[in-house]
Amino acid sequence: MSVAEQIRSIAAEARQASFAMAKLSSAAKDQLLLDMALALINDAPHIIEENKKDLEAGQQRGLSAAMLDRLMLNEQRVKGMADAIREVAQLPDPVGEVTGMWKRPNDLMVGKMRIPLGVIGIIYESRPNVTSDAAALCLKSGNAVVLRGGSEAIHSNLAIATILKAQLAKHGIPAAALSLIPFVEREGVTEMLKQEEYIDVIIPRGGESLIRFVVENSKIPVIKHYKGVCHIFVDATADFEMAREIIVNAKTQRPGVCNALETLLIHKDIAETFVPFIYEALSTLKVELRGDKAFRQFAPKATEATEEDWYAEYLELILAAAVVDGLDAAIDHINRYSSLHTESIITGDYANSQRFIREVNSGVVMVNASTRFSDGNQLGLGAEIGISTTKLHSFGPMGLTDLTTTKFIVYGSGQVRP
Repeated sequence: MSVAEQIRSIAAEARQASFAMAKLSSAAKDQLLLDMALALINDAPHIIEENKKDLEAGQQRGLSAAMLDRLMLNEQRVKGMADAIREVAQLPDPVGEVTGMWKRPNDLMVGKMRIPLGVIGIIYESRPNVTSDAAALCLKSGNAVVLRGGSEAIHSNLAIATILKAQLAKHGIPAAALSLIPFVEREGVTEMLKQEEYIDVIIPRGGESLIRFVVENSKIPVIKHYKGVCHIFVDATADFEMAREIIVNAKTQRPGVCNALETLLIHKDIAETFVPFIYEALSTLKVELRGDKAFRQFAPKATEATEEDWYAEYLELILAAAVVDGLDAAIDHINRYSSLHTESIITGDYANSQRFIREVNSGVVMVNASTRFSDGNQLGLGAEIGISTTKLHSFGPMGLTDLTTTKFIVYGSGQVRP
């Protein structure tokens, strides 16, 4: 059987399995997820052994430190995967929720009810925890899921998917409700993107080149997650100690992730004192600062920033920095260069915080908090399926509710249309 035939078969079987998933009770789905979480813990040594194969291959291929960090699994990360599944199990089931009901003049009762999307295709790179996160969210929301991970994580992904699929069988659920495409050829992605008859939506997670490839080649609607060019603006009224803690956390706690800080903006009224203050804090932690002329006036050892730096998602210990005239200039800069991921303001001025929230046009907008909180788990969604940087059909971190849609329901008492 050719790759194209195998992909079509996987997608068709997933479509059939989605009908069974849509009928499962909340209790049945929750127990399935709890058993999946326990299975991951019990089989953690096997997962870690398979992950070592991917790490060794990645080192030979010259993957960056950030990519290897995303790829690596240990006992703590496997436990984190299991905990994320348990959190999803504890969340309210959105399927069947009636989101509104109203009466028409003819006494018809009209409402909207949440239903699964159907079959969700996930195309992702590096992070093997996406395999379990995506499975948990898609299954809890009554969907079937077709996964296609990157070649760099093939052993890890196969190990995780096999463990999870075994629990489907134990619960009498069609195994095709969770499918992982088992080969790494690019043809597999291309063929998957042609299965509009069976797959309802594609969600790509990975580098910008992957996202653009998917968008350009998919016949299926795509929920896009482009790069995370996240900003922090330090307002004139900011508490310096708070600002330092937030900025250091946002940039250095885990620089290789999409919610890490990439551009720092500083109000001109505090630049003379704050720029040297934050430059010392960050350079001590080996962060390379790339600043505009105004920033470098107070931090002369900083590298000169170019136009490309304002668009950059570094995913490493590099930070672009600029001094701006005030809140208006900060908002203009963000709305010009942002990838619509996450932005934060550090301020003691309530009115400025509210303007920032209203006028910054990104999926997550924060006040006095690290951009690292832009995460489904941290925001109370459980594990996330991704962070959408486009506004259809979802915007920002995507949890359970974002993996459903609504249908109209109508209750009548014999009405006919005149």
